[in-house]
Amino acid sequence: MPVPQGSAGLESSDPTPVIDAHAHFFPTGIGSAPDSDPRWPRLEIDPDGSGWIVRGETPFRRVTASTWDVPARLRELSEGGIDRQVISPVPVTLVDWAEPAAARRFHGRQNELIADAVARSAGRLIGFGAVPLQDVAAAVDELERVTIELDLAGIEIGTSPAGRELDDPALSPFFAAAERLDVPLFVHPTQLPGVIRRHGQPDEFGLGMLTDTAMAGSALVFGGVLERHPGLRVLLAHGGGTLAWAFARMRWFAEQSDPGATVRRFDQLLRRLWVDSIVFDPSQLALLVERFGVDRLVLGTDHPFLPGYLPTARETLDRAVQDILHTAPDAAGVDGATLLGFLGIRPAPNRSAATYSEETSWQPLSN
Repeated sequence: MPVPQGSAGLESSDPTPVIDAHAHFFPTGIGSAPDSDPRWPRLEIDPDGSGWIVRGETPFRRVTASTWDVPARLRELSEGGIDRQVISPVPVTLVDWAEPAAARRFHGRQNELIADAVARSAGRLIGFGAVPLQDVAAAVDELERVTIELDLAGIEIGTSPAGRELDDPALSPFFAAAERLDVPLFVHPTQLPGVIRRHGQPDEFGLGMLTDTAMAGSALVFGGVLERHPGLRVLLAHGGGTLAWAFARMRWFAEQSDPGATVRRFDQLLRRLWVDSIVFDPSQLALLVERFGVDRLVLGTDHPFLPGYLPTARETLDRAVQDILHTAPDAAGVDGATLLGFLGIRPAPNRSAATYSEETSWQPLSN
């Protein structure tokens, strides 16, 4: 049986690559919508080389070529000082509202195209796929196909897939399969309506996403998912949302309702989670380090959806981590080594760091 890309049996091509944990990719070639539901997303490319993500006939997001074009993406990574990048599906393509068979075909095709993008990136891209969690049995089947046959490194899921909270017992077989196959999960918000009472910007993206992510993290920590699945590896988007700020209050109330609980128990569970660095304020990283640990903080950029963010993300993060911890090794870990641990990839021994550029000869991840 082939070894999944994210397994511990693999080596990275450099001991300390700079790796972006949070980025999105919308491949061309998925095809037309399976039915007339106006929520199906598709990519439309304009003659000038830019494009749109469209749902039905409604424009959803203006996008640049690096959203779908591998060479364009690699050029931007080189310009931003990023050696490698994890590409995940655009969250709007996590179609957990759709009829299960149609969702399975859509995700299956998208996963194949993401795998193809990874194969064409000369080792610089690491792929995450998606699964139809409205049908948990089908999701487990696709999880196995994605990581064993397509050789992708992990799976992106929503914060409340198919309307279920992450501690819903119906999702337990999926988490058990991810644990058994040693597949990391990336949790990203998708359905903002209903999370907060105000809509539009800045409320939905500025507050709704963070609230939604915190609720997902709460289900993992306080809902027992991490206790039931001790080998599960989970990365929360956007610094874990508001979870770090709300955690002490949540922990206090959880202790009141569970006399057998201890502060240490919940602290340990929280430190099982990884979080990315996308918090927009370097001073907030100190609390992330306090709550999750520096060995759980990874570089993220949300590329290519935050214009101008990628070129400064690494430098800002390095300065902030060194200011907080006063050590360059910790900053280097956040840049890449910590993410390798999350992915289950071990650095290659006795190789010196290289300066990566578009012309660098990359060795793709292989079995």
